[in-house]
Amino acid sequence: MNILITGGAGYIGSELTGFFLNSGYKVKVVDTLEYEPTSLLRYVGNPNFDFEKLDVRRNQLLKKDLDWCDVIIPLACLVGFPLCDKKPREAVEVNYEINRWIAESKRDDQILIYPCTNSGYGVSVGGSVCTEESPLNPVSLYGQTKVDAEKVYQKTEGCCTLRLATVFGPSSRARTDLLVNNFVLKALKEKILVLYECEFMRNYVHIWDICRVFEFVVDNWNVCKNETFNVGNDSINMNKLQLAQKIQEHIPVEIIQAEFNSDPDKRDYIVSSQKIYDLGFQCKYDLDDGIKQLLTMYKLIDEPWYANY
Repeated sequence: MNILITGGAGYIGSELTGFFLNSGYKVKVVDTLEYEPTSLLRYVGNPNFDFEKLDVRRNQLLKKDLDWCDVIIPLACLVGFPLCDKKPREAVEVNYEINRWIAESKRDDQILIYPCTNSGYGVSVGGSVCTEESPLNPVSLYGQTKVDAEKVYQKTEGCCTLRLATVFGPSSRARTDLLVNNFVLKALKEKILVLYECEFMRNYVHIWDICRVFEFVVDNWNVCKNETFNVGNDSINMNKLQLAQKIQEHIPVEIIQAEFNSDPDKRDYIVSSQKIYDLGFQCKYDLDDGIKQLLTMYKLIDEPWYANY
């Protein structure tokens, strides 16, 4: 089976590529290599791996790759509200318009797994738990472009949407702007965590569980086809103070709850992934696993401040 991953040199893609290769799939990655040109080097000796340096907006060149594959995973994206606010036109083009073109161009017999985001929920009302039936209320351009693309795929035959929780854990293309990864790095390097609006809730999931759920969907396509799933670790629905205290169990760090100023990231929600759990998927890695792995990873990197902006 042939798998095409756009944006496959990024934080999730560079790990996901290895998961599929290890399972015997043929994988082709398309990426601009704008952030990390070496994240895929470990796969060059695998005969089932191929790469093309390409901006997905050059869709006529992308078409041949689209025609080649059996599975499409469109990871190419401007990720996070800071980068999208910095490059709004590009955000719309990459996050929405190209996904609309892919939806129009794919064959009905192709599997497409779209990585959306819990960010679409924005702020949950009255502390209610968000399920796949909950209304979407994105509070950023990033969230809006992802939700708009999801709506297109939900109307397209042969697509499955995964609404991913905030991802954490090690990757050959590190992301230290993600909340858990960022807090662990600050605890290690600065020995202090200053929390703004520390009561804001978020759902989290380990990057390797994200890789596992993509493979789960491929392997269980008969029940995942044309469905939408939340994907997070339901045991890690917690607020920022609880997250900081969990990190404090692993490394000495002073926690300061700021009484003034606010967090520009206004996401605040509790999310249930019970729907995909009912199909047999379970998260394997917990927050303690990720914190330990991140602490080890940061010891290996001289300048570990990696972000998308």
